Amino acid sequence: MKTVLNEKINYDLITSYDVSYLREYTILPFFDDGLTLYLYVSEDSNLNTCQEFFNNKNLKFLSCEKEEILFLLSDISTKLRLFSLAGKSKEFDSLNSSFMQDFLEKLLSYSIEKNSSDIHIESCNNLTLFRFRIDGNLKTFLVLEKNFIKLVSSYLKLISNLDITQNRLPLDSRFSFLIDAKKFDFRLSTMPTLEAESIVIRVLDSKNINIDINKIGFSSHILLDIQNALKLTQGLILVTGPTGSGKTTTLYSMLNILNSNEKKIITIEDPIEYKLENITQVQVNNKIGLNFDLVLRNILRQDPDIIFIGEIRDELSLQIALQASLTGHLVLASIHANNSSETITRLYDLKADPFLISTTLKLVLSQRLVLSYCKYCQAKGCSKCNFTKYKGRTIISEALKIDESLSSMIFKKQSINTFNEYLRKIKHRSLYDDGKLKVKENITSMEELLKVIGL
Repeated sequence: MKTVLNEKINYDLITSYDVSYLREYTILPFFDDGLTLYLYVSEDSNLNTCQEFFNNKNLKFLSCEKEEILFLLSDISTKLRLFSLAGKSKEFDSLNSSFMQDFLEKLLSYSIEKNSSDIHIESCNNLTLFRFRIDGNLKTFLVLEKNFIKLVSSYLKLISNLDITQNRLPLDSRFSFLIDAKKFDFRLSTMPTLEAESIVIRVLDSKNINIDINKIGFSSHILLDIQNALKLTQGLILVTGPTGSGKTTTLYSMLNILNSNEKKIITIEDPIEYKLENITQVQVNNKIGLNFDLVLRNILRQDPDIIFIGEIRDELSLQIALQASLTGHLVLASIHANNSSETITRLYDLKADPFLISTTLKLVLSQRLVLSYCKYCQAKGCSKCNFTKYKGRTIISEALKIDESLSSMIFKKQSINTFNEYLRKIKHRSLYDDGKLKVKENITSMEELLKVIGL
């Protein structure tokens, strides 16, 4: 069945009709050439009064999913306003035009309203697509003419203090915007492609940094393991998982618990996205020689109590993390691994001394993010969840506490099969086990769980 999400929608045409009727009967006017009115309909569309409603015009029906039609008819006043402002911006074709500023303000406000983490602006099939990443997934929210991407690119570069004539090299910067009298920060990245630039705007939402670890979605037994580990004065705590699994949010929530005037906390990040009060944050800057290695080699001279390493990426970063853990520091870090037991073999791969690992490693927290059922419609599909049946995400996780037996196995560098056999023996609860608990509690679906953990 054809998708209409990546096609240009004429909102003037849609709003020339009674939108409440279109929603009720699941009908989307798409194109009128003067002779024929083209309508998108679904298997559930009610066409009984269609001919009369559209003034007995010659009608042609095209098929698509019901959810797509309802999604396209949602937030119609916002989409119409963006459509209108884009047209006026293109008409005046000036970076000083207030229409372009108003368009961007409306776009950013809309993305924040939808809890979007990123806005993707890209060229596709002679069109400019505006896609929002919400709960980890991309969805097209607006489609405009192809040439509009050049205008929006130039304006974004202008307000980000970038060279507006440079479109052959990747660029990145930041900008701020007042939205409803509140200042928001955004990170801009542009990348040259075959057709046009690809533009990504990251929404830097400062309220995310104060997330309470009790409200992220951890199961009670996982929370207890985390809280006990954070009472330690030295050792290594690792949070593992693929990109986009919420590792940074979890680590920031741990830092919020540890943060106090009695302790010095230093972070090494690339980049720093959020400023944490009372914490010394160091941002890597390779352009001036302030690289990861240099910061790590000098960090202990700052007399820290707690060290946060954004990502253990090589032998050196792991070596310093282990040494710091051994010499009276609590070290929190992220590392890429599929699960808790595979994290141990990942440490071996980075040539870590098995004795150091067995002595310093205290907790490995492996996690994923799964979509949660929409609480507004109970997973039926509504405007709040953009007719996806899901809204928001929760964590599924497993916590591997390094007890004496595991420490001995690590020191002896035993195989992952030996680790897994021991974990089965002690009835360790895996990612899948925690996910099944969330399915049983009707928080998410088995389909979503299997998709995320790759079974």
